[in-house]
Amino acid sequence: MNESRKAFWDGVRAEFPLLVGVFPFGMIYGALALNAGLSTLASQMMSSIVFAGSSQFVAAQLIHDSAPGLVIIVTIAVVNLRHMLYSASLAPYLKNLSLKWKVLLSYLLTDEAYAPSILKYEKDGVTKTSHWFLLGAGFALWFIWQISTALGVFLGAAIPESMPLDFALPLTFIAMVVPALKNRPMVAASLSAGAVALIAYSLPFKLGLILAALTGIAVGTFLEARQ
Repeated sequence: MNESRKAFWDGVRAEFPLLVGVFPFGMIYGALALNAGLSTLASQMMSSIVFAGSSQFVAAQLIHDSAPGLVIIVTIAVVNLRHMLYSASLAPYLKNLSLKWKVLLSYLLTDEAYAPSILKYEKDGVTKTSHWFLLGAGFALWFIWQISTALGVFLGAAIPESMPLDFALPLTFIAMVVPALKNRPMVAASLSAGAVALIAYSLPFKLGLILAALTGIAVGTFLEARQ
């Protein structure tokens, strides 16, 4: 139990630097969800049930734009496809866990929880308490996300537009992605996805995100296969 507790708090500590950027991100989502027409309860429950910041942002913006329900569902599904890649990457380290553990960790698996966890596992390998590290990282993010969303929901319009909170999101993702770029396929996938996202930014219903994600996956998979 002492080793499990230590691994859990190691995960929390590893997650802490990323929480600095996540907190304002959650506040922005809360305010954006209200502005999109969602109720206070629905805005908060989306954070608790869906628990996927990028998808929540996209959903709120599409709801605000009165996009068709099918477009919202498909867009969110594509945006979240990256979690399948995260799962495949973590599977060798967590494959011996019980189904209950796998369900719990899959719920807590996010960009911010994956980044420090995979770096930890690649460095130290598999131990009997490896999963507690991911639990600590995931729970820390979940806890902060609920609080920041609630603040955004209840403060709403009280948040000054002059506050550059939206800049925290790209900084957070840059901090997560850069340490993981260890080979050419990873670098090419990131650069191609970023370039397409900028070029296709003006597409309706945030379809540029879908195109960018698919491009990054295709480029990375192709180059990885060639190697």
